[in-house]
Amino acid sequence: MIYKDKVVLVTGGASGIGKASVIEFAKEGAKVIFADIQNEKAIKLKEDLLGKEYNVDFYSADISQTSSIDLLINYIINEYGTLDIAFNNAGIQGQMVPTTQTTIENWDKVLSVNARSVFYCMKKQLEIMCAQKKGVILNNASAAGLRGLPNGVAYSASKHAVVGMTKTAAMEYAKLGIRINALCPSFTVTEMFSPELFDNISNGISEKLRKKIPMKRFAKVEEQVGAIMWLCSAKASYVTGQAFAIDGGLTA
Repeated sequence: MIYKDKVVLVTGGASGIGKASVIEFAKEGAKVIFADIQNEKAIKLKEDLLGKEYNVDFYSADISQTSSIDLLINYIINEYGTLDIAFNNAGIQGQMVPTTQTTIENWDKVLSVNARSVFYCMKKQLEIMCAQKKGVILNNASAAGLRGLPNGVAYSASKHAVVGMTKTAAMEYAKLGIRINALCPSFTVTEMFSPELFDNISNGISEKLRKKIPMKRFAKVEEQVGAIMWLCSAKASYVTGQAFAIDGGLTA
């Protein structure tokens, strides 16, 4: 078990890539705290994993609110006394419309959840890790943080921000033994994204998206989780400040 007794925080852990990573960290022996606002899904996940005798804990938190992040971090300190690994995964898509049709309300909401909250989570996590002079942070960005995304100006901007803050913080805290990287996934099949779901929005859109990917398929969630497990482990001990595209060649 490569994460035995490591204290791991996953935000947005009740569904999608976050949920899959919670399960994998737990299987590998970690003490996993996952945060989400999807309370019903989160409670079910916690009960399922506790039933398998995994060490998991759920904390209901709205990551878009700094006060909620403060309470989450205080809970971790009080209950666990340390934080070894943080996967800042929570995010939203927002409107998918041309730039001229993007509302300022959508812009503010997407940037708040996807960029501002990642910054504040990372800031608070670093306060713990700087004191203990060790730790790993992985921020979930997107392939849209490495290239443009037509009809997704706010989303793309927010994910570019995540990549930028990841690289900056990695340079600042590497000397303390803290590693910070970004995951940049493209379309990944989970309960949150499926070809059928997209085709219900616009007939045939999934095939158009698939054709743009050099590998001609969407990612499996296990492929994203495999990268997460490696990046957060001691096997990646000399890796920091990097944005890893797990995208089938989309950004090549």
